[in-house]
Amino acid sequence: MARLSIFPLAGAILYPGLTLPLHIFEPRYCALVSDCLARDRRIGMIQPREDGPESQTHPALFEMGCVGHIGDVETLEGGRFNIVLEGVSRFRMLHELEVKTPFRQIEADLLEEVECRALAPVERALFEREARDFARAHGYRVDWEQVSRLDDTSLINGVAQIAPFDAASKQALLEAADVPERCALLVQLMQFYGRRDGDDHRATLQ
Repeated sequence: MARLSIFPLAGAILYPGLTLPLHIFEPRYCALVSDCLARDRRIGMIQPREDGPESQTHPALFEMGCVGHIGDVETLEGGRFNIVLEGVSRFRMLHELEVKTPFRQIEADLLEEVECRALAPVERALFEREARDFARAHGYRVDWEQVSRLDDTSLINGVAQIAPFDAASKQALLEAADVPERCALLVQLMQFYGRRDGDDHRATLQ
């Protein structure tokens, strides 16, 4: 069990072994970073729930997030920061704590990542094909030669972290049990979000 100071941010997903750059400017989160730098440099990244009770200060939260260790830090004028979080481990929130700090704190179980099998060649090939189609449809420029050199975990988690999906989809990817399960879900999501609206050429969920 761990006590974590949390940064609820929709769409910002972190995975163990990956990094997440953040510009911190809100006073309560500047206070969070200052406090974490003075202690253990850990921040719990977690998403607010869009379907939970509405509250600007305390929105409902998803249960799973990822602990990030503050690596690079740039202190800016006005108490702001540029930081880079290094993903350490996923966590499952147990309960929120009653605190007097301007930022929220929780108790959570840190999750041990299970050792997963490598993607089968057909799984990897299907993923790369769907990723190429998705990138082409949305006008993304990708260095596919560099992509082909990535190991399965770096590739799948990296795409899951930056994919332009909604918060619930990104949360489902974070909660996937292992890389093969996350890969299969990514393929489904790329197919789902890759549908085109014939009138205005936008991605559609219809």
